[in-house]
Amino acid sequence: MVDRIYLSPPHLGRHELNYLHKAVEDNWVAPAGPNLAGFEAELAAAVGVPYCVALSSGTAALHLGLLLLGVGPGDEVLCPSLTFVASANPILYCGATPVFVDSEPATWNICPERLREAITDRLRLGKKPKALVLVHLYGMPARLPEILALAAEFDIPVLEDAAEALGSTWRLQPLGGFGRIGVFSFNGNKILTTGGGGALVTYDRTLAERALFLATQAKDPAPHYQHSVLGYNYRLSNLLAGIGRGQLELLDDRVKRRREIFSWYQEHLAALPGLGVAPAAELPGSRANRWLTTALLDPEATAATPESLRQHLETHNIESRPLWKPLHLQPLFADAPMYGGTVSEDLFARGLCLPSGTVLTDDDLRRVLRALREAL
Repeated sequence: MVDRIYLSPPHLGRHELNYLHKAVEDNWVAPAGPNLAGFEAELAAAVGVPYCVALSSGTAALHLGLLLLGVGPGDEVLCPSLTFVASANPILYCGATPVFVDSEPATWNICPERLREAITDRLRLGKKPKALVLVHLYGMPARLPEILALAAEFDIPVLEDAAEALGSTWRLQPLGGFGRIGVFSFNGNKILTTGGGGALVTYDRTLAERALFLATQAKDPAPHYQHSVLGYNYRLSNLLAGIGRGQLELLDDRVKRRREIFSWYQEHLAALPGLGVAPAAELPGSRANRWLTTALLDPEATAATPESLRQHLETHNIESRPLWKPLHLQPLFADAPMYGGTVSEDLFARGLCLPSGTVLTDDDLRRVLRALREAL
């Protein structure tokens, strides 16, 4: 049996061990310690914002972000449909309702035209959206000028979901710092990992202090444990923050390798009938980290489907994955409003995520190509 090629496995080195060994030697095995403070400072510097709160997951960061923006029961929050469910679940945690918006074909991110349609229609119904969750799907920067202008025009705060986009930039500015609050994920499959973890970043010191308060069980300033508001156990541990510090030292290398893998696929898939990488072009001023290389099938050029390709790759012990299923098609969100839908539905019907991890060797990539060539 040949070794399995995974979609996007963790890629650790020696850097992380230095921080872990130091934490263990100093007995900082707790949800506090110098690695946690160091990781937050270093991540804030990497993103170009002054404040960062390291948390247990990207989902936790999204949840706290929505709470900090005042989202509560009965509110509505704008959200793209083509994204991972974690972008929308925290809306439900708050007792609010997601209002889904279709993608645009260039970046696969939220469509500014459909977004304007959604905002004006909700206003017509007397339901001004409380916030906008702005996702950069698969690390591709969204249409920031148009989207941020819309948010400003209608006075809707932006929660920037950069969970997949660490290392991506727009006009040389890292993603995550364009909204009132930005969030990242450090799950095992992300471009950098802490095994499990996330972070919330902001320019607003008051919001950062409130996030830290809520993430540590909302303990009032008293010598005993006193609690006046609902809090959460959302803090990242000092050990995992040590992994994050070592990983951050490699961010530029990791982005460089992901982009090389994307370019390799772009070159070699061009010779295959009916399959090509997409979205291929970056918007002017944008630079994607290419966290996952995604491909689209052309039904007029091949009878293959994403599922037939996925199954064939599995026979070669190669992991692949369909695109995110649009959330407006998920049973969980069957009653949520949706604006548009044909673009995200078409992408889901024709798209596949290919192995993209930075541990991939050139031999691994050639093995994937051979399997795709067989299937097509």
